Amino acid sequence: MTDYVQEQEMEIEALEAILMDEFKEIHSSESGLNTSNRCFQITISPQEEDEGIYTIIRFCYFHIRLALIFSHTEKYPDEPPLLNVSSLKGIHSGDLKILKEKLEQEAVENLGMAMIYTLVSSAKDWLSERFAQENDEGVEDDEAKKEEVIVPHGEAVTVETFLAWRERFEAELALERAKLMPDAALSVSKEKKLTGRQWFESGRASGKAAIATAEESDEDVDDIDFDDDDFEDDEEEDMLEHYLAEKTDSSSHS
Repeated sequence: MTDYVQEQEMEIEALEAILMDEFKEIHSSESGLNTSNRCFQITISPQEEDEGIYTIIRFCYFHIRLALIFSHTEKYPDEPPLLNVSSLKGIHSGDLKILKEKLEQEAVENLGMAMIYTLVSSAKDWLSERFAQENDEGVEDDEAKKEEVIVPHGEAVTVETFLAWRERFEAELALERAKLMPDAALSVSKEKKLTGRQWFESGRASGKAAIATAEESDEDVDDIDFDDDDFEDDEEEDMLEHYLAEKTDSSSHS
């Protein structure tokens, strides 16, 4: 005659030694089972040792947990134990129902032998496959979004297009300045105008007195060094900003 009580006690001792903190006895009122016998709860997380989907499993390990609750029946293991599953973190009721039906079917298939640890392993594998698949789908969606190409609108800015625009801009700017100049200035003949070189040379020809005067004024006033490159760089930056603004406006209108 089979000593069911002894077999059940031996299985409980083995589960305590293997599962340690994940295994504990709970009151029957907390189990959700229709029994007054001793009830036990095992905390289960997805299988962490699957190297093929290691990163996803690590994610699930911290975000998915369930409780497998069982109670030995009078003739266990020749009859299946009472089973229940509940979510400790991140598991929907629909998934719990599927898992419970799976474990109950496996319990019937393993009659005649201690089966609780086998059910624990099966639950771990199911969690790993179920939630790894869900995370795989999320990763695929993210990768698909990254592969979407954003097509820029408008004409691309190149050196050639900028130089062409700059030439047009300078011509328009010169025309605007000419409109603001008085008619008297526009009517002055080229013969009366001095170039910068001519004006400078005429200043040098004015004699040493002018030079001496300039030297005396230099002693009283600090030299100010103007870098032409600074003005040219600032002007080109302003023109580039103006050009890009025009390109943006034209793209939005189109």
